[in-house]
Amino acid sequence: MLPTHGRYDYHAWPTRRAYAWPSEARLAVYLGVNLEHFAFGEGLGAELAPGGPQPDVLNFAWRDYGNRVGAWRLLALLEEVALPATVLLNSAMYDYAPALVAAHRARGDEIAGHGRTNSERQSVLPEAEERALIAESTAAIARHEGASPRGWLSPWIAESRATPDLLAEAGYAYTLNWCADDAPIWMRTRAGRLLAIPYPQEVNDIPSIVGRKDGAEQFADMVVDDFEERLLQVRDGLPQVMGIALHPYLVGQPYRLRHLRRALAHVAAKRGVVWITTAGGVLDHVLSLPPGTIPGE
Repeated sequence: MLPTHGRYDYHAWPTRRAYAWPSEARLAVYLGVNLEHFAFGEGLGAELAPGGPQPDVLNFAWRDYGNRVGAWRLLALLEEVALPATVLLNSAMYDYAPALVAAHRARGDEIAGHGRTNSERQSVLPEAEERALIAESTAAIARHEGASPRGWLSPWIAESRATPDLLAEAGYAYTLNWCADDAPIWMRTRAGRLLAIPYPQEVNDIPSIVGRKDGAEQFADMVVDDFEERLLQVRDGLPQVMGIALHPYLVGQPYRLRHLRRALAHVAAKRGVVWITTAGGVLDHVLSLPPGTIPGE
């Protein structure tokens, strides 16, 4: 037998129970906006060009452009198309760019945990140190936002074998780490259940633009095509969640933002046909459904 994680069972897609999102929509759409801060001269980070000896000024400054400029342009675009966001927040941002976090707070965006910084992976830490990382990030968000975050995305989506347990023990209700489905599923942890909400690894600007070297127009087309194909698929009655993952140092570049504007306007124009929400909104609706509706219950 192959080793298994034991977190969820296999549920064949055609055998799922049908249910609806608010207003009888079958497709829920949310934006995951990653606000990340990186250590200078050490640690991990996406690369515009292969990194040289530290300090790697080129790649640090390229990423920092997102917080200084790109994120503000993305905020303006979100206002223009009237779309909410789930902000996936490195807690280091409270010290580095508090005005940026405050701007998202002012528009009512959801703040979800995203570790301390994307310069580190929690998966390589001993359990006690990983617990401390989660606690430190959570406490910072609770202190600034007045409430603890309900959702978590690990930096680099890196998990240890204990991460779901630690998240549930820390009071988290959902995780975005597991991209194994097109609809929410319940996961088992030693502290009870944890909802896995789909977070994209395809309609995500890092694997698309940094990994596959897709152009700005290609990424925007990917958003539109994924959206339209899902609208076709949900006619069978089975609901889906579509996430769109965005990083300001990528899509905040002017030529990419121009194409992203087209894609997000296309999604926003279908408001009423689809449910445009946040990851936390998906959680709230799932919790309102009759027991046994969601796989894993």
